[in-house]
Amino acid sequence: MLTEDQAENLAELSEIISVTPSQNHELLTTRSWDFLGLNYQEPSELLQRSNYGEDIIIGIIDTGIWPESRSFSDHGYEVIPPRWKGVCQLGQAWGGTNCSRKIIGARYYAAGLDKASLKLNYMSARDMNGHGTHTASTAAGSVVEGVSLHGLGEGVARGGAPRARLAVYKVVWEEENGQYLTTAAVLAAMDDAIHDGVDILSLSLIADDDSFGALHAIQNGITVVYAGGNYGPRSQVLFNTAPWAITVAASKIDRSFPTTITLGNKQTLIGQSLYYMMKNESNNRFQTLVNGGNCSREALSGTNIKGKVVLCIEITFGPIIKIFEDALANVHSGGASGLIFALYTTDMLVSTEECQGIPCVVIDIDIGFQVLTYIGSQRLPIAKIEPTSSVTGKQVLAPKVAMFSSRGPSIKYPTILKPDIAAPGVNILAATKDAYVFSSGTSMATPHVAGVVALLKALHPQWSHAALKSAIITSATTKDEHGTPILAEALPRKVADPFDYGGGNINPNGAADPGLIYDIDPREYNKFFECQIKKYEICNITTKPAYHLNLPSISIPELRHPIKVERTVTNVGKVDAVYRSDIQSPLGVKIRVEPATLVFNATNKVHTFKASIKPLWKVQGDYTFGSLTWYNEQHTVRIPIAVRITIQDFYADVA
Repeated sequence: MLTEDQAENLAELSEIISVTPSQNHELLTTRSWDFLGLNYQEPSELLQRSNYGEDIIIGIIDTGIWPESRSFSDHGYEVIPPRWKGVCQLGQAWGGTNCSRKIIGARYYAAGLDKASLKLNYMSARDMNGHGTHTASTAAGSVVEGVSLHGLGEGVARGGAPRARLAVYKVVWEEENGQYLTTAAVLAAMDDAIHDGVDILSLSLIADDDSFGALHAIQNGITVVYAGGNYGPRSQVLFNTAPWAITVAASKIDRSFPTTITLGNKQTLIGQSLYYMMKNESNNRFQTLVNGGNCSREALSGTNIKGKVVLCIEITFGPIIKIFEDALANVHSGGASGLIFALYTTDMLVSTEECQGIPCVVIDIDIGFQVLTYIGSQRLPIAKIEPTSSVTGKQVLAPKVAMFSSRGPSIKYPTILKPDIAAPGVNILAATKDAYVFSSGTSMATPHVAGVVALLKALHPQWSHAALKSAIITSATTKDEHGTPILAEALPRKVADPFDYGGGNINPNGAADPGLIYDIDPREYNKFFECQIKKYEICNITTKPAYHLNLPSISIPELRHPIKVERTVTNVGKVDAVYRSDIQSPLGVKIRVEPATLVFNATNKVHTFKASIKPLWKVQGDYTFGSLTWYNEQHTVRIPIAVRITIQDFYADVA
């Protein structure tokens, strides 16, 4: 807590990089790892060769952790790695035994928390919210057999790197009107994590794009993985877009939860929910079905809905969660026995508990109007809702980019293509306190990437952060399980592009053997970082555009004249290898690569090439997308390209 004068005096010290006011920020499995090719029953080569991420230390900066969860059992673990320098900070409901050979460190940061909120929190690393427990178990949870939510999503719950260690840094606190999370707490946690010796930091929250903490962590050999945010499908709503971090989008896996609605005329319709029978609930039976309009208070006024199933149709595109919660509250207050909620494509699923004991089914608008037509044709319309079932496999189109996943381009760094990668983030079943629940968000996608990074670090301990990031991006898949382009949920649904998923959907086994990598000396980031304190090395200002960074992507937000961009690739595959180039130029752009073929051997392990990028049109344009791929018989190394042709400095089209 500083006065303005104190802050100014502090900024003059040579040891200080910058002084910035702390800001408040937001928080943002049984199938997902199998879907990504990391089957545990018949372990993949990556799991075996990395020994399940053994002794890699993942730092979780989040809401804390629930140490008693079965997902954090340390049974069979050896002693804590001697390189670990962290602590087990004691506090409320957290004793020395709550740290273990699995949870090897715990810290909490409560500075600035209002005294009125103390009663809502554990003053310790213990998780009141459940968010941090969920993300930690997704990244590195121990193996737990037979997990489900009342029979739904049944399977083996485990993290991507189930033998990795966890270090917990609690920075998020409960308040009456939400969560309390500040920049200062995140920076303090990062500072401690660097000292403690973590290998990876997973942050399922919104933080400053230009965080010195994240950059400093990466320059100390730590991989930093951030959530991209849940404000999609609009463009330019991406968070955590710093060039040095891995920014994660959310995708759907090959699992759905069909819920059958049977009408009185024996017509059956399918929606989705997480509806399971409560202990005291009687068998499903037909009940009166009524039309509730959009289920606002005004729409339901004068309609008797007590003991009836209510159809709600929402044809606007607004804040879906808020609209649903309002409709549910109104239906509940009227004593309804069920809710059928029709709206445009969404990733929302609600459970029996969230619906306060009544069945809630989400259906498509088209199906909603079929139900509405039935209601209008009957004197006494009735319906029955069956308990949900689980379906997995190729009959479910996957992966797809989630509706809520924030989309690029980055406002702050348009010359850096973001997000970097998409990973499973829809209906992920993972630990929370002593139970397991489904959650969705880029918060859930982020620990999937952190878990994959843990496996890669165990397999390739000599690889830098940039090498790991490159391997993940260049090996990503842009096709679904049927070989067709990945779709992005939006209005309307569309073919996904790099602003939806970066390089594509994460492919862990491909990332383990990428062939070529785009590596970066972490000091290079300094050249692209704007800073007013020129006396410090990190603030080495340059006019060189950031698209000259050796990233596994190219983003040119203003192409007016032909330019050349250099990239350098390092061979990490077979010593003797020949790679040929394949260019998919963005529409209206011509790209040529020199040389078009790269020959690697024992003396030539690194090659630099130039990409000449030329506009074919003179137009105030929009972004178009392409790719540059190096390939041989064993490897396909693909980077995404985004280019916008412009004439004038002012333009309105952005995505």
